[in-house]
Amino acid sequence: MPISARGVAETSAVNARLPTPLYHQIYLILRERIADGSIGSNATVPGEHELMRLYGVSRITAKRALDELAGEGLVVRERGRGTRVNSAPPTPPFRASIEGLLENLLVMGLKTKVELLEFGYVQAPAEAAAALGCAIGQTVQRAVRIRHIAGAPFSHLVTYVPEAIGRTYSRRDLASKPLLSLLERSGIRVSRADQVISAKLADSQVARHLNIEVGSALLKITRIVRGQRGRPVEYITGLYRPDRYQYAMSLSRVQDRSQALWHDDLPSSHRNELTKHKREP
Repeated sequence: MPISARGVAETSAVNARLPTPLYHQIYLILRERIADGSIGSNATVPGEHELMRLYGVSRITAKRALDELAGEGLVVRERGRGTRVNSAPPTPPFRASIEGLLENLLVMGLKTKVELLEFGYVQAPAEAAAALGCAIGQTVQRAVRIRHIAGAPFSHLVTYVPEAIGRTYSRRDLASKPLLSLLERSGIRVSRADQVISAKLADSQVARHLNIEVGSALLKITRIVRGQRGRPVEYITGLYRPDRYQYAMSLSRVQDRSQALWHDDLPSSHRNELTKHKREP
């Protein structure tokens, strides 16, 4: 069933003054319409000529926007039949959660494939040194990895670990095994992690590895993994494509004497463990 392209354009517009290319703006508009169901499964998507008329762009721009959708498996382009929404949606994004954080990290390492881009020993930059509790310039092991799901990249990971720990595994080990399992193999009992979730725009290097446009929004997660007595054993910065990675949290609304507050639904054993560590000096 064809979808009115006019309806798509009435609520969205493109702006040549923005740094994002016009074709990517059109791609984002159409992708959002597909995601929210405005353009349903098997529905016809506006073709190149219609997009040219609606947005005042060239045919090359319109074609590239549709090619972007097709490249992600969101639409199927068929000669003589136009472009329609794929009835078989692409692989759903990987979903992680706060509950059982460390266990989820191990599962992700086992269920996804990794591409190791860099592995070596460097002088610790200020941010990594602060996270690991070492001196700036002290030797640490640094690695850069790209994780893939269903053959497509979804995360760019930069990790730092203390030199003594890094020497316990090789480049080949890290290319084939989750870092968390390598830490535990070295005798470290990983107990907890401190994590911050924010956002960042993709630079040219990250955009190239994740197959996205420069300036695309990414989910940024920084994490300090700790071993016995809270000793930092790993510092990681992960940049994730939000269309291929989701972070979930279950919340309950709890009423106390004066107000109702949202609380996470961590199992009581996890909550007690976190509380115990917070009391430690």
